[in-house]
Amino acid sequence: MKKRLVSVLLCTAMVASMVVGCGGGSTTSTEEEDYVAGDAADFDWKNYEGTTINVMFNEHNYSKAVISKIEEFEEKTGITVEYSSTPESNYFDKLNTSLSSRSGTPDVYMTGAYQVWEYASAGYMEPLENYINDPAKTDPNYNFDDFIPATVESLQWDLVPGHAVGEGSQWALPMGWELNCLAYNKNVFSEKGVEVPTTTDELLETATALNEFNGSGSYGVAVRGTREWATIHPGYMSLFATWGGKDFEIEDGKLVCQLDSKEAIEMTDYWVELIKAAGPSQWSNYTWYEASSDLGAGKAAMLFDATSAGYFQNFEGASDQSGNIAWSTIPLPEGKTEEDMKANVWIWSLAMNADSKNKDAAWYFIQYFTSPDYMLYAGTDGASPDTPRQSVMDSEEYKAVVGSADNYLESIAALTENATIQFTPQPYFFECTTKWAETLQDLVLTDKYSSTEEAMKQLKGELDTIVSDLQVSE
Repeated sequence: MKKRLVSVLLCTAMVASMVVGCGGGSTTSTEEEDYVAGDAADFDWKNYEGTTINVMFNEHNYSKAVISKIEEFEEKTGITVEYSSTPESNYFDKLNTSLSSRSGTPDVYMTGAYQVWEYASAGYMEPLENYINDPAKTDPNYNFDDFIPATVESLQWDLVPGHAVGEGSQWALPMGWELNCLAYNKNVFSEKGVEVPTTTDELLETATALNEFNGSGSYGVAVRGTREWATIHPGYMSLFATWGGKDFEIEDGKLVCQLDSKEAIEMTDYWVELIKAAGPSQWSNYTWYEASSDLGAGKAAMLFDATSAGYFQNFEGASDQSGNIAWSTIPLPEGKTEEDMKANVWIWSLAMNADSKNKDAAWYFIQYFTSPDYMLYAGTDGASPDTPRQSVMDSEEYKAVVGSADNYLESIAALTENATIQFTPQPYFFECTTKWAETLQDLVLTDKYSSTEEAMKQLKGELDTIVSDLQVSE
């Protein structure tokens, strides 16, 4: 039933996408072709005074920073904000239920980039370009062009399965983004006399050598391992793309899984070996929280995950190892150079419910909390280090605070060169990546498969079946 529903929605969405513009660009549907922007003289932060909006947050440093400034937003606008903050373990289940009810609540919600492919296809997201481009609705100091291109382009999509991000409507705006690379305990490396790995062979060798560096239970490298999509998208997918792997390709108007390729098999085989040789003993229960906490507690010597995951352990008082963490770029597989290095991107963002009854007030909330002034606060005082705005990145205040972390900004600069969403956009993303994570767990924990090749070929067949009803274009 779900697939039939998505197919119907996609047919409607693909027709609408034919008249969709890019970025903060043109109109979003035939009904909006006659849309006329207002006059800048009509913009006033008090325009929607007396309105009440509802906002749903995932519990995170990014949302904590927003919540700390809600009172200021209410004073500036006269808009009342009611909100909830839910742990990530059940946040998206709660959000999905709310959106599917089509009740209009919440008006604004926190989401990731991959959710766009499901939510926008299902009609749960309001396109934002007509708000961004309307001088009567947007503060003249908002400066959409100040966003780092990869952060907003990753939230643009034309609703056609298989088409890359970067074209189509602007479905959300970034609160902060996450690249993925290697963080490590520099004191441990110094005490043990080991060098920071620059290749995947060196990473495996170094991680294995650092097992029990701090007594029983300590180990080489922390990575995620739960049986869900979030295990695939950080370190694994970044290295997978650097290795040359792809999840899907368009062939004869169909999405065809590529997880049986030589690159996909070799990379997965390496990842399984790394986990077995030097990963946490309870790897199958590890989310970003457990993995990053082990680095901060001095239990893991390295962390291969989001840049900010290590940062949250490093600022003063955050953990036992605060101040001892440094960053490196992704170790390269044999035969690859820095030009091949790729980082997968995750973006926490704010989106508007297409069924909201308070869209203009909701837009005021979104623009306020993605504005340059707010982003400077979030990137410095708000413990939200990976700013999506170039002006904040260039500011001396930001450099003084975030740049104090050893090689943090340098690693971001290097990774940004080839940073984008490395997955193929399609509405069954979560079902496919959860199957992928299940296969990875089976390879690490069981004897279900005689080889990685056998596992990946079986996985390919399963994913081809999942996406078989999607009709796409070249």
